[in-house]
Amino acid sequence: MAAKLVKDITRLKDSVLHQLADTANIAQFVSFDPSGQQRHARIRGYEVDHSFGSIGKAAGALLQASGSVNVRSFEPDSAKSREFIYGLKHAAEVASAIGRLAAQGLYTIVNETIDVDDGGVSGVALGNIVEFAPGDTPRCVEPKNIAEHGMVASLGKDVALRLLETVYGFGPDLRRYESTERVEFSIHPLRRGTLADHTIVWEKEEVGEFDNTSPTVWPNRFSRFIGDKAFGLLLADVLGLPVPSTTVFPRSVPPFAFGMKTGSAEAWIRTCPTEQEPGRYTTCRGWKDPFKLMSYEDPDGTRIASILAQEGVNALYSGSLIVERNGCLLIQGVEGYGDEFMLGRAIDDLPETVLEAVRDLYRQAASILGPVRFEWVYDGSAVWLVQLHQGATTSLGNTIYPGEASVFHRFNVAEGIEALRALIAHTNADEGIVLLGKAGITSHFGDLLRKARIPSRIEG
Repeated sequence: MAAKLVKDITRLKDSVLHQLADTANIAQFVSFDPSGQQRHARIRGYEVDHSFGSIGKAAGALLQASGSVNVRSFEPDSAKSREFIYGLKHAAEVASAIGRLAAQGLYTIVNETIDVDDGGVSGVALGNIVEFAPGDTPRCVEPKNIAEHGMVASLGKDVALRLLETVYGFGPDLRRYESTERVEFSIHPLRRGTLADHTIVWEKEEVGEFDNTSPTVWPNRFSRFIGDKAFGLLLADVLGLPVPSTTVFPRSVPPFAFGMKTGSAEAWIRTCPTEQEPGRYTTCRGWKDPFKLMSYEDPDGTRIASILAQEGVNALYSGSLIVERNGCLLIQGVEGYGDEFMLGRAIDDLPETVLEAVRDLYRQAASILGPVRFEWVYDGSAVWLVQLHQGATTSLGNTIYPGEASVFHRFNVAEGIEALRALIAHTNADEGIVLLGKAGITSHFGDLLRKARIPSRIEG
């Protein structure tokens, strides 16, 4: 009987953590059995399993190393945790909590508090897939959590790690794990854990080989975190598509940069909402203070995730591309810069050389991501992506969004995009809109009507 007990004891939660610490950076901890006897200790600056002599001294050492601790409790014969106490900052509080839980026959683990709202992400690496989200624990990948809080980012492992390295400036320590292992992790701007590293491993298990391919989908929680435009362009850059040199000024993490030099040495400033809001916020040629602009356009900090400072392209032609509902490509644009086109004020015939160059760029992007839509700029030799979004559209021919309506409101595009936005806000569910004028279906006018799912068409 005693031999069986020892065997079971070595498989308790704290022993599993203790073994994991031999090969990974884990949250610093010290653990105790129901008698108050110390079992394991992993604290920077101390030998492995250093004996502190008392609960108070052990708690004091961990608090000095981390500033705040959590207490979790569990039964020896159950994998399910019991009471969890978050964010204790005094050794006496820790000792009191452990004493109370021990009186219930519970084992306890005291570990450093690691803030999930520090700008980092948590998730799971499994085979060739990495899934993650900000402001959460690795449980963010569970179906119940996704149903409550939204989709996590799900990317191929190499793409995910290159994307995260670009944002945070360090490579998450996940490449060394085998494709047969499931690893729960979190990454943090400030170094934490037993090895004072940016990547914390919370759990690792062998799961075997299986098919774990997953499509890349956004918006997701991480794309909202850094901004829809930033995520699309960053993903394009990681995949090797031509993106102008871009510096992102986010709310929640330090600035980061990606992309390639275009040779113009000119700045374009683009506001970056959490999700696409066609034509609502500033896009301008020339420098503006990104933090001042963010404060002015989103004073309560809920709609704009970041500001992009992007190197301009020497634009011979500019425009956008969508996939119509029959699978065909629709490419529209103008000569020169495309800001007037996207706001519905102009549209030109494009040379076949430009159209073919844009089609070629689409084929590159779609071969990896499936149907996409994007804004582009052509400099005479190459096409550059300046925005990238996912998915085909419902448009076809002069129809922007299909459907019947009891009445169609007629709107002259010369009134401007904000007037259209106001009309959309006051259009009833059974009503539609007809655009009058020379506006592109691929412009922000079309984007607005598709996003609002209002039956609509263009009459030039």
